[in-house]
Amino acid sequence: MKKQPSVLITDAARSPGDQLRSREIRYVAMMSARVGCLILGGVLISARVPLLPLWLVLCAAGMVFLPWAAVLIANDRAPKTKAERAADAAARERHQMALSDAAPIPEPVTIDAEIVDPGETDKKP
Repeated sequence: MKKQPSVLITDAARSPGDQLRSREIRYVAMMSARVGCLILGGVLISARVPLLPLWLVLCAAGMVFLPWAAVLIANDRAPKTKAERAADAAARERHQMALSDAAPIPEPVTIDAEIVDPGETDKKP
């Protein structure tokens, strides 16, 4: 097991591997809670506790809500830092400047023509 440093000396973001590992741990913990809801529901039915319908509804809600929340949380990434947001804004500005400095796009030329039936060219009025 790696020891985490007590003081950070860099503003670097966590590595993608570390971010993935923490998301995996959160996902497994939430899915374990879902399994716990299933087991608790079975135990509550066997024990015939008071307010059984309320407890079963709560367990069912946990079994339905937790997978959805687990997927959302597992797919979420860490928020961007101020430096990352500034770099993105600068890149967008550079892109806009490059587009405005590019040669202007010429106006498209429209050619109007009458469609002449080949049979009509032989006939003279």
